[in-house]
Amino acid sequence: MTDVAIPDVLLWVVLPYVALAIFIVGHWWRYRYDKFGWTTRSSQLYESRLLRWGSPLFHFGILFVVGGHIIGLVIPKSWTEAVGITNEMYHWLAVSIGAVAGVCTVVGLAILIYRRRTVGPVFSATTNNDKVMYVFLTATIFLGMANTVVGNILSHYDYRDELAVWFRGIFWFQPDPALMMNAPWTFKAHAIVAFLLFAIWPFTRLVHVFSAPVGYLWRPYVVYRSRPSTQFGNRRYRRGWMREDVGDASRQIGQPHAGSARPR
Repeated sequence: MTDVAIPDVLLWVVLPYVALAIFIVGHWWRYRYDKFGWTTRSSQLYESRLLRWGSPLFHFGILFVVGGHIIGLVIPKSWTEAVGITNEMYHWLAVSIGAVAGVCTVVGLAILIYRRRTVGPVFSATTNNDKVMYVFLTATIFLGMANTVVGNILSHYDYRDELAVWFRGIFWFQPDPALMMNAPWTFKAHAIVAFLLFAIWPFTRLVHVFSAPVGYLWRPYVVYRSRPSTQFGNRRYRRGWMREDVGDASRQIGQPHAGSARPR
């Protein structure tokens, strides 16, 4: 590590570890003491027309965005070149696929925010933590879109040479803040806002990311009504979801059967 200023050490060494510590401990605390609050607080009952468009666009778009970040930051540049992916090919894929995924994410997020702000019951169900989360999430996504333009069209900055090395060094406990010196300001802002988003993540509805219904794959079927093995009489079998005529049955209660003596 070369000589760097104290603000650079705070931003590129201290901040990542503080944010990741809050991210891990916060999720443990949330699950331990607020297990019933671990939910998306779904508002589909209040409004579904906008949600039907905004939610798939945002979620499928953000999945491709996260996948692109994993390939660009976690996988070293030498590995992709070893399998035949040249630098030009990688940047062409990053611009084309990343632009489509980014547009889908931005459009989906815009629909969801518009819905949450204009639909009264949905806005009433929005907590202050969620409002702060939307600010950081929107800023992170827009700065990421700006990096696609700056890094591939304007300045041709290859973040895999320095920024990705710094990012991987965090998990090896060897972060070098000097690698962030030459990064454009949009990349620096994107990294800072992203780590701040990770810091507030455990206290928002974003915890539902770690609540995938994996147990649905092997849980037993729910039996509502079993069919009897033998059936007596001529009464036709009625399905469990068919409504019984309760009114006729209740009116027959207390009426004497045919041939019975009436009380005097």
